[in-house]
Amino acid sequence: MLKLFIPSVLLLVSCSAVPLQNNVEPFIKNGELAEVGQFPYQAGLNISFGGNLTTWCGGTLISHYWIITAAHCMDSAESVTVYLGAINIRDETEPGQQRIMVEKSGIIVHSNYTASTVTNDISLIRLPIFVAFTKHIRAASLPRRLNGSFPTYDSVLASASGWGRDSDASDTVSPVLRYVEMPVMPNAVCRMYWSGAVSEKMICMSTASGKSTCHGDSGGPLVYREGSISYLIGSTSFGTTMGCQVGFPAVFTRISSYLDWILNHVIS
Repeated sequence: MLKLFIPSVLLLVSCSAVPLQNNVEPFIKNGELAEVGQFPYQAGLNISFGGNLTTWCGGTLISHYWIITAAHCMDSAESVTVYLGAINIRDETEPGQQRIMVEKSGIIVHSNYTASTVTNDISLIRLPIFVAFTKHIRAASLPRRLNGSFPTYDSVLASASGWGRDSDASDTVSPVLRYVEMPVMPNAVCRMYWSGAVSEKMICMSTASGKSTCHGDSGGPLVYREGSISYLIGSTSFGTTMGCQVGFPAVFTRISSYLDWILNHVIS
């Protein structure tokens, strides 16, 4: 578990090695249960660091071959099993679910990722096979410029999804996919909470009413839906050690800040 000290605030990267729940509560404290096909771009990542050391993170499918996730999830990883089309990650026979093993050579961590400040917290995974799109599996769209510049997405409703812990009391990630829909918080307001830790290359989500990402959601999608298009605007990066339910803004890597980096790898 990685702890970071940044002026008077203790941060916690939300990717941790935690087991899966054996039982699922009928009601979700911090979000809603996802429906089949609701988040077809969602990827689950079972990451191996060699030996018996593993961890769980999320990711986002952006093409037939590529997934975006967090650098702090993939840094030093030896391999990763990618789950696509899944709602229940404990059910290997779930209709539409697909699992793909990716070796270390398919993992690209941003070369300027800095763990101490969680800057450039982004990585790519190249799938070794072509993934056909179905009603369960489909890519999210990357952000697009509007009148020559990218939107800030301030105050729009966006959805964060993943298999992370369903409350601060839980010590396990959940086997079932869940989501929260909350407003994007303007960076100027977010910096009031995070005292120098949040840059323009990050995007924040309000966590009012205790609705937030949590441990195990790292690298997963923050998506703004416009009509039938799901735009990937953020990748889950970090939150506070005070807990996922205390109302502190959740922080994501801002995808529009890394489009050149993404496209340089995806196209090459």
